[in-house]
Amino acid sequence: MAQQKPFILAIDPAGPPGGLVGAVLAIGNFDGVHRGHKEVILRAQELAKKLGRPCAVLTFEPHPVEFFARGDKVFRLSSRDAKAHRLAELGLDGMIVLSFDAALARLDADAFLSEILVRRLGAAAVVVGYDFHFGARRSGTPAFLRDSGPGHGLVVEIVEKVSADAEGSLDAVSSTATRAALERGDVAVAAALLGHPWSLTGTVIHGAKLGRQLGYPTANLAGDPACRLMHAIYAVEVAWDGQRRKGVASYGRRPSIDNGPPLLEVYVFDFSGDIYGKEIEVFFIDFLRPEEKFDSLDALLVQIRLDERAARKVLGL
Repeated sequence: MAQQKPFILAIDPAGPPGGLVGAVLAIGNFDGVHRGHKEVILRAQELAKKLGRPCAVLTFEPHPVEFFARGDKVFRLSSRDAKAHRLAELGLDGMIVLSFDAALARLDADAFLSEILVRRLGAAAVVVGYDFHFGARRSGTPAFLRDSGPGHGLVVEIVEKVSADAEGSLDAVSSTATRAALERGDVAVAAALLGHPWSLTGTVIHGAKLGRQLGYPTANLAGDPACRLMHAIYAVEVAWDGQRRKGVASYGRRPSIDNGPPLLEVYVFDFSGDIYGKEIEVFFIDFLRPEEKFDSLDALLVQIRLDERAARKVLGL
């Protein structure tokens, strides 16, 4: 059996990364790696197979919107490392990350094409979505790439809109639409847009141990201040060390306890092990109810039991 090639993560390479020389590059932010992104990636993989070339994603950190916002944090659907993990699962050969800074922002479209794509990265072909823009003042368009790329020896393919519904009557699948769904707690719609359940990844930290006192010990992840997921209770699945379990999670400020900074608290069903310090990934499967304040711990415990029952039903337990 042929051994699978390692996934290459190249950050600010000065030249074509080893293993990605002459690659077909799918270009974009790929935040969340949603269904529209996957269509661009699939087209790039098909072209790479046809040309006999490696296939990789070219993306940017920080998110360009965050760079121009002068410090305001964007609600990211996936971190750089989570994005790389998703892309590796899709069978890509690698991901090239360019730092989005003032120098890159100043490059006009022609310079980005000639200096970055051709000279620095040595791309053989590029694939972008119908709404991809690049270069200073977003002057680079798919039409510009299509018209100018061949003169630089680049094969160029443009992927048309992927609709949010099968009939093509709704708006395109987008990271913006996915963020909006998460902000209203609609994780089922977010999953439909992404093509997979949205997830958060982090290291399990110690909490106040109140859940343990109530008979519901939780694995806790510190919230990202930029995360705008609706504060609510969710049915979830949890993965770590190659296993995947089901549970119920609260994301929010715990108004019945301390109204503190956002925290993700996950109760893993039928599990009693110690996972402090482990990295876990929490997949949001369905919305159960908004976060609310209870007058007593007894009232809170009654609701926790109802939440567990509801989550088990949703998750088929």
